[in-house]
Amino acid sequence: MDAIFRLDWPMKITKRSVDALAVTQRRYFAWDDTLPGFGVRVEASGRKTFLCRYRLGGVRRQYSLGRYGPVTADQARTEARRVLGAVAHGADPSSDRQHQRGAIRFAALVDVFLEGHGPKLKPRTREDYASALTKHVVPLVGHIPAEAVTPNDLNTIHVRLAEYPHRANRVMAYVGSVYSWAAAHGYVAKGINPASGVRRFRENGRERYLTGEELQRLGSVLHQAETQGLPWTVNASGETARHLPHESHRRIVYPRHVTGAIRLLLLTGCRLREILNLRWPEVDLERGLLLLPDSKTGRKTVILNAAAVSVLASLERTGTYVIPGNDPNKPRHDLKRPWDHIRAAAELGDVRLHDLRHTHASIGAGAGFGLPIVGRLLGHASAATTQRNAHIADDPARRASEAIGAYLAGALDRVESGA
Repeated sequence: MDAIFRLDWPMKITKRSVDALAVTQRRYFAWDDTLPGFGVRVEASGRKTFLCRYRLGGVRRQYSLGRYGPVTADQARTEARRVLGAVAHGADPSSDRQHQRGAIRFAALVDVFLEGHGPKLKPRTREDYASALTKHVVPLVGHIPAEAVTPNDLNTIHVRLAEYPHRANRVMAYVGSVYSWAAAHGYVAKGINPASGVRRFRENGRERYLTGEELQRLGSVLHQAETQGLPWTVNASGETARHLPHESHRRIVYPRHVTGAIRLLLLTGCRLREILNLRWPEVDLERGLLLLPDSKTGRKTVILNAAAVSVLASLERTGTYVIPGNDPNKPRHDLKRPWDHIRAAAELGDVRLHDLRHTHASIGAGAGFGLPIVGRLLGHASAATTQRNAHIADDPARRASEAIGAYLAGALDRVESGA
């Protein structure tokens, strides 16, 4: 069954063979073994579409021959021969069809891009593309033919987002990706990319690290949050105020999974989603590893120091996820509200959850372990860095992780233990 995911899987395309193509969770292609370029695309929805691919001027193009059902395998083969014959004589059927139908409008181009390139993106990345493009760009230029959109049109959108320079720049980057893909696939002429003419906002780099004193305050507040609870305040007066609980009872006790997640972010240097999406089968306490099947940089192995192992061992296993949501078999969505409360109680100002990762890195770099070792701990290398060494305890990264964890755990625990 694995062979069906290969884009070059050969077969004789007939009614019988197309009927036999299985529907899977992701789309795939099957190609004819006698007519190069002639194939069928099978969608996760079950739809099967005949197509042919060809190259012209070094650019790969794709021509849809019709959906299986209304179009038979024999009809599709005949049309594929015609299209490929025309290409052999210098014609470009895909471009000709596009001009006949009229220039594609930007809104339609976004839809085609998300369908054609979206499956290659990580789900959250695809969602961000779709959200950014449909919310900020399509409402203003969606009705304009894609080749007629100008840098000035996009600059207007960019300026509207001036209050959020990072987001504004990201939106333009997404538009640029759409045009680059469209040019490569023949939807717009080569060289057309109006996003390249939009000058980006300057983004000030932000590197925030917790000091030793801040770590002590954070440790104290985490301990208080999971034991006594953190006080909360409300603005109420008149009749409403009479029904408020006494001030001594206005406290929120946070579950150990919440405070544990914050500790793990600091002790491992992992990204937020890596911890929130972590499943118990991916935790190997015996070897001191997190075996992440997917992360921002692909498959990844995280080395656990003793402090992180201790935190994980203390968490109750209520379901599939280490940090469960309301449903124990679904991950917690985020930590925004508890972190805002904990951060305020610890007087940490503008510290973000991601700054815990920065802090982890700064401790390692400050201890002299070097950027390659710290980068390895944070997963900055490719998926090839996944650990397969049976003697992992002798690895320099293991020693670095233990040293960083010991320092951070000591800083968190100094106030908690009354030292």
